[in-house]
Amino acid sequence: MSILPGHGTVKNPPEQFAGDVWVDLVAVPVSAEQRTVVAKVRFAPGARTAWHSHARGQYLHVTEGIAYFGDRDGNVIEVRPGQTLYTPPGEDHWHAAAPDTFMEHLAVLENADDPARTTIWKEHVTDEQYGH
Repeated sequence: MSILPGHGTVKNPPEQFAGDVWVDLVAVPVSAEQRTVVAKVRFAPGARTAWHSHARGQYLHVTEGIAYFGDRDGNVIEVRPGQTLYTPPGEDHWHAAAPDTFMEHLAVLENADDPARTTIWKEHVTDEQYGH
């Protein structure tokens, strides 16, 4: 048993996010047989991810604020604190904060066999797709 070193807060890159978004890694694999990654992600009002998908799916548990999650069919789901959204493997989606509130969620996912293929980033979400 051990206390793991912290990773520090990192501002996410503009190639993958619109607006200000910060991530704190909570848990990362410490051995080759482990895959789980947990991150606390904080979004400024109106900030959002680009379109992306995950090789093994993702759980997003909202802890503060109001979150929006969108899919390629044009559905936008509002998720509130205490609720968890699941996106299956390979499903294109985006996450965002409502326009007038900060939002925080815990992201839980498993690395792909090749960790570089865990998350596949795509184009930015348009204002029309965000819709708010």
